[in-house]
Amino acid sequence: MSKYLLDTNVCVCFLRNKFKVDQKVKAIGLENCAISEITVAELKYGEEYAKLKDGAKFKDQKLDELFEDITIYPIKDALDLYAKEKARLRINGTPQEDDFDLLIGCTAVVNQLVMVTENHKDFKNIQGIDIENWIVRE
Repeated sequence: MSKYLLDTNVCVCFLRNKFKVDQKVKAIGLENCAISEITVAELKYGEEYAKLKDGAKFKDQKLDELFEDITIYPIKDALDLYAKEKARLRINGTPQEDDFDLLIGCTAVVNQLVMVTENHKDFKNIQGIDIENWIVRE
């Protein structure tokens, strides 16, 4: 069975029980899913932003539970590929707009994980990446 690296947007849908992502994670098994350290940072930022903007809590407990229950991949193993891909994409005239997405995508490639995201365009130019979208908008 494949293993999957969930992008931040997929994690947000999972945490909010939106677009049937929770059903897909349940079917696949959380033990077959992982996130990048970058996704941890982005989710923590979202939580802090929501607190400052709206005074709202972004499901603190649910976020903490996710971090405890899911594998978190460090980016250090992807840094060489990140540098190569960033240079290659720039030379090819298709530079990556978001370094965080490039790091997340390279983490998926280096660890032989399927990248799960709704933002196909942010990852499609990374060599060797396999992408799926689990977000079902009806």
